[in-house]
Amino acid sequence: MEIREVLPGDRRGAAAFERYPSALYRGHPRWVPPIRGDIRWSMDRRRHPFYRNGDTGFFLAERDGRVVGRIAVIENRSYNEFRGRRDAFFYYFDADNDPAVAAGLIDEAAAWARRHGLTRLVGPKGLLPMEGFGVLIEGFEHPPALGVPYNHPYYQGLLEGVGFSKETDFISGRLSIEEHFVPEPLLELADAVAESAGYAIKTFESRRELRRWIPRIAATYNRAFTDNWEFWPLSDEEALAVLGRVAAFADPGLVVMLMCHDELVGHLFIIPNVSQALRKTGGRLWPFGWVTLLRERATTTTVDFLGIGLVPEHRGTGANAVIYARIGRDAPATRFRSAEIVQIDETNAPILSNLNAIGATWHKRHRIYQMGL
Repeated sequence: MEIREVLPGDRRGAAAFERYPSALYRGHPRWVPPIRGDIRWSMDRRRHPFYRNGDTGFFLAERDGRVVGRIAVIENRSYNEFRGRRDAFFYYFDADNDPAVAAGLIDEAAAWARRHGLTRLVGPKGLLPMEGFGVLIEGFEHPPALGVPYNHPYYQGLLEGVGFSKETDFISGRLSIEEHFVPEPLLELADAVAESAGYAIKTFESRRELRRWIPRIAATYNRAFTDNWEFWPLSDEEALAVLGRVAAFADPGLVVMLMCHDELVGHLFIIPNVSQALRKTGGRLWPFGWVTLLRERATTTTVDFLGIGLVPEHRGTGANAVIYARIGRDAPATRFRSAEIVQIDETNAPILSNLNAIGATWHKRHRIYQMGL
């Protein structure tokens, strides 16, 4: 077996790196392919905004001319500067069910990290926020939310077998959207809080309007998520990349912004789940995949909740109840019948408590691993 780095300009290697999971999961009823071209973009040091303050290495494992595994290793200098750490992240880990393949890939990733002066290997975690992270260890029978990793059950054993241990877990769940799924006492609380504090909900009429708000949303994100495990302050260019992707898939009428008078103080991104469309098209959007995706976005009965963010001074005020009340009153009148709650850190007790109060059930667990170098 050979482990080789895919260097910038190696178009054949980049294509092999991108295509490998399609062979590994061919015919799998749950796996959803990524959007074709996304991985190539993440490897493009000239175009991707991450590379303004970061670096990556991409590695392939090959045996007898066939790809049997891959991994990316990431130095996120913005994250490390913000957190006061020297962590390397790994991402795009996929491998045949072979401990030697996993060990070879992790050894190469660890060696790359040491050369860059990094002291821990942590992941899976990608280049930007809202790229799903972790290794799925529970809930293999459930389809994934858009962009959230799905992997073979043996990945847990491969990673733990080479010395990784748990850093934290992210759990995902489901919420049934039906009349009165938000309790009446919470609705009454929301009304009282909104009246006394001046809270109101802002939604959007078009994607163009939503895109105009991206700078304000980014500024609120950088205030709201500072305590989250995965957070680092986004640059303007990174924010445009992340929120531009959200805007591309969003139904503008489902994106909820919480205003306090004229100030944006919180948000909840609700995205129609189009995973079935990506499965049908193999992740291809061009030339005709967009038609399938747009049709799925207009007909799917499932949405993905990407998490509530509130700026610190509006936590504990009942502001979150105003957001839940809006969903509880409006959602039953839509075609949507269920919501996938996407990747909440198991240590985030306030959010979990709020979601439990409106009937969330939890059925998936993704694990972030760490290993000292």
